[in-house]
Amino acid sequence: MVMSYIISFANQKGGVGKTTSAVNIAACLAYRGKRVLLLDADPQGNSTSGVGVSKRDLKASLYEVLLGQASAEEATVATKYDGLSVIPATISLAASEFDLSDLPDRQYRLKNAIAPVKNNYDVIVIDCPPSLGLLTINSLAASDGVLIPMQCEYFALEGLSQLMLTIRKIKQLYNRSLEITGILLTMYNSRLNLTTQVVAELKKYYADQLFRTPIVRNVKLSEAPSFGEPIIWHDKASRGAECYLEVTDELLTRIK
Repeated sequence: MVMSYIISFANQKGGVGKTTSAVNIAACLAYRGKRVLLLDADPQGNSTSGVGVSKRDLKASLYEVLLGQASAEEATVATKYDGLSVIPATISLAASEFDLSDLPDRQYRLKNAIAPVKNNYDVIVIDCPPSLGLLTINSLAASDGVLIPMQCEYFALEGLSQLMLTIRKIKQLYNRSLEITGILLTMYNSRLNLTTQVVAELKKYYADQLFRTPIVRNVKLSEAPSFGEPIIWHDKASRGAECYLEVTDELLTRIK
C-alpha cells in the first residue's frame, strides 16, 4: 500500500451516508491495523462526535489549522480506538469559506497544513461538507483519491455526473494526481425496483469504479452515532459492520 494515502469522501448532495462512511471506514482501517487520521472538514462536525470526541473541550479544530492559528499536530485528538485520531470540526468551520477567500494559496491551505504530519499515518480520511465550496476544493486538492458515497435514487444519479465534472475540473486546476478511488452505494435495499434501476445505470457507466459491496440499511448502523461509536466497535456482528469491513478490505486493494 502507498504510505500516507489521503482520501476524500465527497458528494455535494447531503444525506447520502458520506459521514457514516467516512467514520466507519476510518474505524475499520484502524481495526485492520492501519494508522488513521480522520479529518473532519464538515462544519456540522458529525465525524468528530461519531468517534466519541466532545467538541466542548477542544484546544483547536480544523478552523484554526486552516487559518494558521494552530498546527495540524496541535489540533489532532486521539480517540479511544487504537490507531484512530481525528482533527475535529466545530461550527466555527462554517466561517472558513469567507475567511479563506482573501488568503494566498487558499485552495492549498489544507494540503500545506497536513504536510508535516501526513507521514505519521497510513491513511488520512477527509469527510467533506455537502457542498462544492472552498472546503471541498481544499480537501480534493490535498487528496490522492476521492470516494463517492451515493444513495440508490434518481436524484443521486443526476448529481453524480455534476460531481464527476467538478472532480475533473479540480484535477485540471489544482491536483493533477487526483483519482476517483470508487463509488460506494449506501442505504441499499435490494427489494426496491428503483435500486435495481440505479445500479444498472451505474454499472453501464461506472462499472470499474463501483465497490462490490453496497452498504445495506441497518438499524445498528443508524444507532451507532448516538453512542459516539463506529459500527465495528458498536456491534461487530451486525450486517453494517460486515459491509464496512468488506468495503475497507476492497479499498485497501485499490490504494496499493
